[in-house]
Amino acid sequence: MPIKISDTLPARGVLEGENIFVMTHSRAVSQDIRPLRLVILNLMPAKIATETQLLRCLSNTPLQIEVELLQTSTYTPKNTGADHLLAHYTTFDKIKANRYDGMIITGAPVELMPFEDVAYWDELCGIMEWSKTYVTSTFHICWAAQAALYYHYGVPKFTLPEKLSGVFTHSVEDPLCPLTRGFDDVFLAPHSRYTDVRMADVAAVPGFRVLSVGKEAGLYIAVSGDGKMVFATGHLEYDAETLALEYRRDLAKGLPIAMPVNYFPQDDPSKSPQKTWRSHAQLLYSNWLNYYVYQTTPYEL
Repeated sequence: MPIKISDTLPARGVLEGENIFVMTHSRAVSQDIRPLRLVILNLMPAKIATETQLLRCLSNTPLQIEVELLQTSTYTPKNTGADHLLAHYTTFDKIKANRYDGMIITGAPVELMPFEDVAYWDELCGIMEWSKTYVTSTFHICWAAQAALYYHYGVPKFTLPEKLSGVFTHSVEDPLCPLTRGFDDVFLAPHSRYTDVRMADVAAVPGFRVLSVGKEAGLYIAVSGDGKMVFATGHLEYDAETLALEYRRDLAKGLPIAMPVNYFPQDDPSKSPQKTWRSHAQLLYSNWLNYYVYQTTPYEL
């Protein structure tokens, strides 16, 4: 698919090297087509890696997509250079009058904090409230999924006995839902989190559709009754080595962290992990774009 991004975004070279069709702004303006407008609120520390991962997942559809990158204004990221943020990111105040076909809100490494103690919580609440009117469908990942469940439905999170890290088996609970169309009955997906939500709390939400769960990972994919909100508690967008990087980072910090489950070959951290979730990552995001964004968004935003 043609992903319309800035000519200078670092992800461009990576994706072009993978033979993914990336359309720069200079080429896109010459086409007479109404692209889908997406905005990504990137709360992850490694912003460039996350940008690349998400753009790769959005690359399996013939639709043209125009992507904007959003950062918080109430918290300044510490792990991404100011030049990159200035060149490629905007803030909510500058886009809040716009309407978008779709929005992605990423996870964030703040799970062990109460939601209200997160530095940008009030700003995020404002963005989530805004999305109900100004965005056709919003995709929430990991911590953002828990934050949205809490904000929109009052579903609380709870702390796990230890970090849930690894590649886990999941089942499809609602095979007729378009979001999981084409999924295998059982599939793998990575998780990396310290908190969870209880299935009983989620099941109590009127109209809520639980699409996928895992024996170890619990709730994985769910969608609101009107399709305007999608929730994924794991990270199908992750690269093969992302969990390894996080594991080594936590070890370097001296944290009591266990090896990611079902990840390193023969549980040997010296061996390169394989990406066993690639096809379902592509399916999830292409289904979302097709059935929950493109098929429902108005032509005139």
